Amino acid sequence: MSDLEQPAGLAKIIWEDPQTGDRSEFVLTENATATIGRAPENDICIPEQHVSRRHAVISYREGLFMINDLNSANGTFVNDEQITEPFPLASDDIIRLFVPVLVFSAAVSEEDQERAEEDGRLILAPLNTGKGKLIITNGPQEGHTIPLLLKKVTVGRATSNATWEIGLQDPSVSRPHARLELVETTWMVYDMESSNGTFVNGVQVYDKGHPLQDGDTVTFGGTMALFRAG
Repeated sequence: MSDLEQPAGLAKIIWEDPQTGDRSEFVLTENATATIGRAPENDICIPEQHVSRRHAVISYREGLFMINDLNSANGTFVNDEQITEPFPLASDDIIRLFVPVLVFSAAVSEEDQERAEEDGRLILAPLNTGKGKLIITNGPQEGHTIPLLLKKVTVGRATSNATWEIGLQDPSVSRPHARLELVETTWMVYDMESSNGTFVNGVQVYDKGHPLQDGDTVTFGGTMALFRAG
């Protein structure tokens, strides 16, 4: 593969704007992560009032694209069934963001990929540089982005005498709550005997730690954050 060639597209997300009739196709490559929401910084922006600023995320896991709701206000549905945990997508599945409808397809032609690249809608896997950030998707600090600048950071409730690096304005978050640590090029999250637990993609983690992948959701008490690598 030359430096100019891109990885082959494995799937695409199709959305047709009901107001304008414009059709958008976003092509996903292996290990790609695509955030979906109303905010323009999403990989797939759906500027519709029923869609949360960051509504859902599609991530590549063990050969499958999985969709996960980001605690959106109105829910995410696949084939008219509301999802509450990461859900594997199959070709021709219908994704509904309460009102807007998207189609997931596993059929990607060379023309699809070329068009997506030209339109800036080719979604690639992030480079694993060891860098990362947390994007708060719900809770008092929704929309805030927290870069992980140190190799070890502690998360806890925001208080006047806090000694941890990340303070969350959430009374359900413990003092302190969890620790994130960069081990080689992988971020690990460890719970610190918090009252309400730390969860990755809805699964509780403990003090032994859990590796994070691009597109994982991390929940500290009542605050959910999206982990982005690279």
